[in-house]
Amino acid sequence: MLNVTEDGKTSPEFLDILYSFANEDNNEKDPSISRRPVCPRCCRPVAVCLCPYLPESPVSIETNVFILQHPLEESRNLATVPILCECLPSEKVQIIKGKKFSPRRHPKVAEILKSPNTLLLFPDSEAADIETIPPAPDGQPYNLVLLDGTWGQAKGMFLHNEVFSWPKKIKLNHSCKSKFVIRTQPNDMSLSTLESTAIALAALERKPDIVNILTRPLEALCDFQIQHGACKHDSKVFKIENGLWNKTLKKKYLKRLEKDGTLESPQIPNSEEQSS
Repeated sequence: MLNVTEDGKTSPEFLDILYSFANEDNNEKDPSISRRPVCPRCCRPVAVCLCPYLPESPVSIETNVFILQHPLEESRNLATVPILCECLPSEKVQIIKGKKFSPRRHPKVAEILKSPNTLLLFPDSEAADIETIPPAPDGQPYNLVLLDGTWGQAKGMFLHNEVFSWPKKIKLNHSCKSKFVIRTQPNDMSLSTLESTAIALAALERKPDIVNILTRPLEALCDFQIQHGACKHDSKVFKIENGLWNKTLKKKYLKRLEKDGTLESPQIPNSEEQSS
């Protein structure tokens, strides 16, 4: 049975599931994908192996990194979290999959989020600039928690889990565009999970070089994909401003962008102007 929202439109969750099934079907129809020699470390085809771009040894950090990953993110092609895991010590990064993180079902997550040393990277109105966070006390490293998924999935996880209101929230202070140029970002300041983690760790560890070390394999990944036919993607906001976005836009979405100062002089080819 098709899941629809109250306004009669297909629900985002159903579309995510449909997308996942479509990818699985495509892989089954092309058995050559599984026959190509694959690197045992980075799990990429040998011809586009990322290992030469990974650090020779894991980057030494004190911070504990916890990635709370939306279940559908794992099935996405070209995810950045596997690269992150290859760059950091295995005992310092942990991935926990789920959408609902109740204390009963996820007592470990609840314990982490209750800790006074835990920082949740989520840019809401209460979030503190990460540059203002003092160094961690000796022997008491920070727990850095990130929500991994599309922006819509991460926002849904944040809003529907009371446990995310417990820890101190932080936001990044940066002016760089994402290097993940083969995927469309919400706006020019949006970053992948890998990039967000890199900038956060650089600030918390007081090691600026962490950013370049962790994003180097991401740049290589994008270069490989472009060499094999992928295109560079502009952000959604850039496309809206320049009349390049060809999907329906809700009026309230545009108003929110204009209110936040994210969107200036939009050229809208298709919007729901009649919606109330």
